[in-house]
Amino acid sequence: MAVLVGRRALRQAVRLQPAELDGSSWPAATVFRPKHHVFCGAASPRSRPSLGAVTRQYSSDSRDDLRVRYLDREDAGIVVVGINRPKAKNAISKNLVKLMFEAVEDIKKNNKVRSVILCSAIPGIFCAGADLKERAKMHQSEVAPFVSKARALITELGNLPVPTIAAIDGVALGGGLEMALACDIRVAANTAKMGLVETKLAIIPGAGGTQRLPRVIGVSLAKELIFAARVVDGTEACRLGLVNHSVEQNDGGDAAYLRALELAREINPQGPIAVRMAKLAINQGIEVDLSTGLAIEEACYAQVIPTKDRLEGLAAFKDKRNPQYRGE
Repeated sequence: MAVLVGRRALRQAVRLQPAELDGSSWPAATVFRPKHHVFCGAASPRSRPSLGAVTRQYSSDSRDDLRVRYLDREDAGIVVVGINRPKAKNAISKNLVKLMFEAVEDIKKNNKVRSVILCSAIPGIFCAGADLKERAKMHQSEVAPFVSKARALITELGNLPVPTIAAIDGVALGGGLEMALACDIRVAANTAKMGLVETKLAIIPGAGGTQRLPRVIGVSLAKELIFAARVVDGTEACRLGLVNHSVEQNDGGDAAYLRALELAREINPQGPIAVRMAKLAINQGIEVDLSTGLAIEEACYAQVIPTKDRLEGLAAFKDKRNPQYRGE
């Protein structure tokens, strides 16, 4: 069994090497380069780095519901995905699901991406969950397919081959927290509020919350939070293990984003293929017994041995210099 699973992991690992793409392959009308990097949260002049960015606009009628920035210069490889629905508190709508699917597909195809930050363009709100106003207009027969598509989106987000970081600078409820739970790392401002509150509406979390929350904080605590529809702040979330870091919110309202950016910058210099293989080994291994997990690790390790990056790492160590990894 362990050998079979290990071989399956090996095949998946091979598929994780997507065709190389860069901004030059996009239509000219969809790409622009502003003079300065734009934060997802409100601007914080004292902390704003002078970086360039590439923004992908997905359609002219999207009303800017999603802002995707491919950072460049020293932050090349970091992608910032910002939800931007101020009037709806970033609630998950049909259009947002569509745009996020497109963004995830673009990221999957681009082997220059090193990490992804999921955040909000609206101060004080990460994502308030499903768009209940839109939901109220749906026929009963439409609800289940929509929830299924949202669940599939969050699963795709969780399956991205690169590290994903959720920057929670505000309220993250229901589907909003489920999106964050699908990310590898979560950072929250101490003032952020988060919870799976679906039982208040006589439903249950339907986009992975009943499965991911127990895996993150344990079964008993997850049951307590879900049964009671409890909302916790960033400090309590950190104590529970729901988020990796809780940071004091700043005047700009983007403290969690700035901490997430620091984490992405820590990941950036590491061997990109190695990081992808480490994520695959952890994600698959945690779901199986130790023996099978070790076979998965072995299969993933085999993928890094023939890479040029591995040789570059050894050469850099010998020469006492920083390695220059190319993802090859």
